[in-house]
Amino acid sequence: MRTIVKYFLRGLLICVPIILTVFILLWAFTSLDKVFRNLLRIEIPGLGILATISAIFLIGLLASNFMGRKLFGLVEKIFTKLPLVKLLYGSIKDIVEAFAGEEKKFDKPVIASLGAGGAKVMGFVTSQTMENIGLADYVAVYLPQSYNFAGNVLLFKKDSIQPLDIDSSKAMSFIVSGGVSG
Repeated sequence: MRTIVKYFLRGLLICVPIILTVFILLWAFTSLDKVFRNLLRIEIPGLGILATISAIFLIGLLASNFMGRKLFGLVEKIFTKLPLVKLLYGSIKDIVEAFAGEEKKFDKPVIASLGAGGAKVMGFVTSQTMENIGLADYVAVYLPQSYNFAGNVLLFKKDSIQPLDIDSSKAMSFIVSGGVSG
């Protein structure tokens, strides 16, 4: 009986992550496809996603030349002037650029000491200096939360952080998984 339970639990450990991942991906793709097919008035399933990917590629291509940069610069200028839109657009843009932009923000994983008790936290240096708020010998460290897409920014004295010699994606995976991964 014990062996049967052991095999069943092992099967669960393998099946549940696979099934949930496939389910979430299918749900996301079918939902996006449905939205974009309705938006673009396309009847054939799958073409909504294909049209969206193509449009994003073309926008990237257009934004790579002088006129495209001017056009998207104008759109961005408008978005950054409108009160509620400014907050939403700015936050989303910062997050996307932090992970996928040319200057990735989460590329400096560190360990920071929390005090005399020896507790430490893992995070990412997001600003090398806090001179703008009168704390020249501090750095900003972003601490992502486990199993969540949120986090906190704490300020640490420069001498209380220690750079880690690991890839940023491994550090993020370790933190987000609650220390289970890696």
